[in-house]
Amino acid sequence: MALKKVRFQPGFDKQGTPAASPGKWIDGDFVRFRYGIPEKIGGWQQLTNDQHTLPGVARAQHAFTSLAGERYAAIGTSQGLFLYYGGAFYDISPLDSALSGTGTFTTSAAAAATVTINFTSHGLEPGRYIVLSSVSMGANTTLTADDFTAHPFEVLTTTTNSFTISLTNPAAGVTTTENNGTGMSAGGSVTVTPYVEVGPTAQTLGYGWGTYLWGDSTWGTARTTSNVTLEPGNWSLDNFGETLVATIANGKSFTWDAGAVNPRTNRATIMTGAPTASRLTIVSETDRHLFHLGTETTIGNTATQDPMFIRFSDQESTSVYAPTSTNTAGTFQLDKGNKIVAAVQGKDYILILTDQAAYVAQFVGPPFTFSIRQVGTNCGCLGQHAAAFAQGAVYWMGTSGSFFQYDGTVKQLPCLVEDFVFTTGDGNLGLNFDASEIVYAGHNSLYTEVSWFYPKAGSLQVDRVVTYNYGEASWYTGSLDRTTYQDADVFTEPYATNYVAKGQSGTNDPSDTPLFPISGITDTYGATVYYCHEKTQPDQVNSTGTSAIAAFIRSSDFDIDDGEFMMSMRRFIPDYKQIVGNSKISLFISDFPSETQTVSPLGPFTVTSTTKKIDTRARGRLLSVKIENEDVGETWRYGSLRLDAQPDGRR
Repeated sequence: MALKKVRFQPGFDKQGTPAASPGKWIDGDFVRFRYGIPEKIGGWQQLTNDQHTLPGVARAQHAFTSLAGERYAAIGTSQGLFLYYGGAFYDISPLDSALSGTGTFTTSAAAAATVTINFTSHGLEPGRYIVLSSVSMGANTTLTADDFTAHPFEVLTTTTNSFTISLTNPAAGVTTTENNGTGMSAGGSVTVTPYVEVGPTAQTLGYGWGTYLWGDSTWGTARTTSNVTLEPGNWSLDNFGETLVATIANGKSFTWDAGAVNPRTNRATIMTGAPTASRLTIVSETDRHLFHLGTETTIGNTATQDPMFIRFSDQESTSVYAPTSTNTAGTFQLDKGNKIVAAVQGKDYILILTDQAAYVAQFVGPPFTFSIRQVGTNCGCLGQHAAAFAQGAVYWMGTSGSFFQYDGTVKQLPCLVEDFVFTTGDGNLGLNFDASEIVYAGHNSLYTEVSWFYPKAGSLQVDRVVTYNYGEASWYTGSLDRTTYQDADVFTEPYATNYVAKGQSGTNDPSDTPLFPISGITDTYGATVYYCHEKTQPDQVNSTGTSAIAAFIRSSDFDIDDGEFMMSMRRFIPDYKQIVGNSKISLFISDFPSETQTVSPLGPFTVTSTTKKIDTRARGRLLSVKIENEDVGETWRYGSLRLDAQPDGRR
């Protein structure tokens, strides 16, 4: 019998059953569509020359260039603020106020790694990062101030009036032998300055005293549900010229100047004159105003923070916010929703998204400065980073279980994977709405893709991705787990972060303990790995070595004459646009839609660049195809399938 070409449309269709979606792809992982045909995505490689990893989980990333042409990526994690530059990380985390009092040192024995710092009523908790300064040592010790000032420290244990640190990474060549082998009983002095606290690594629900309405439920009864969301530690990052603007969600704003002398030795410092509690900030690029969203109605009074209140600075300023007749500062109150969730810079506007509606802020000049108008309702955004601008439009993941686009008007996007992403049940684990604040939208302009990285039901960290290819109007899903994603712009390739939680380390993961110069650092908050994506090499490369990216794609069912006849299959001819190494093709067969499909006899079949045809013997009413790879160095771009299948009676 003549060969029949089997064609499939680009994208996944997960809304129907495999038998009811003829000519569709229904599942896959680590694949994309280009010019209508599927291919394995590019590989990724860990960045930084020394393979360092950052403490905590990354929640924001922003790339920018200084006036001197230096390219930076700022990364805000649950533990601090860091820069990537020239193949290395730099710690620019802002510091809190120095603790009041004077500390002294104690060690238990000679060469002791653990040092106790006696500091009355310090208020620190285990896991807090601190900087030590103004160090002076007591008598009878070979330790010097450099041992305590070369790196920040993690607080290991605490009592009311003391805490411990570890000298596991002291300055090179320094010994810890004190007092002729008996240890240092006490001595010296020190100033202790903690890192500014960002927030927890995960979004949780609040159950404790004072977290909801007075009189709710019964006094003394343990709660199994909660109406209060405790948001994760988060950042908004942007640049005002060559100045980085960094705001902790519901906290203070900080700046870091790339044009300063030796800038990478400086930490971010608090922004003067600015509100002290804002949900997020964003720079209006064309007119250079700084927006504080969900901010204070009275600057400096955190008790006046209003989640729907907007304040913007005077033009060309980050410190002047009080409106006068001679400046362009101003305020605005939104009314549709409970809180401002996200803001995205468009072509000549800022799209502001609440949990219910969409607003556009557009510069119009004096006397009003900005026109802020509602452009959509019932289109709320899931999280602070769940929206992205791409090729003239803003795309976001909505609270209503849909995806939206704004290109002058708000539109709901048709989506053939919508139920899979948003619905839990029947074996499917859709989005964990209770952790929706960690959803991160990333634009990959190299392949006209907007991807949303999200946590599935039961997970508190990102472990799935859904992608909209706006160039081909197709959707696909996968398991790529990236907590932030930066498009190729400042850098020639996309950069993304992956989080390894405490206890998560596996074969393909680096350690969950950060490899960052903080002395005594532990795995308490896990580690963030920084990757460069879309590499020509088809594998994943990190500090543990190279491992394969096991990609696959599977089709819906197809049949002969709407299933009237059984099929007898004798051979097929594979067609690949590109194949490196091996690929495998499996034919899955069944007699009825309700049956579980089984792999055809003799399969799966190995395909190489020289494979011309494959002989097989299989019989069934319904047939689906799976293309995959398993090993290092393998990649492929699929074409089509020609199948020798003839009717073989009714059953």
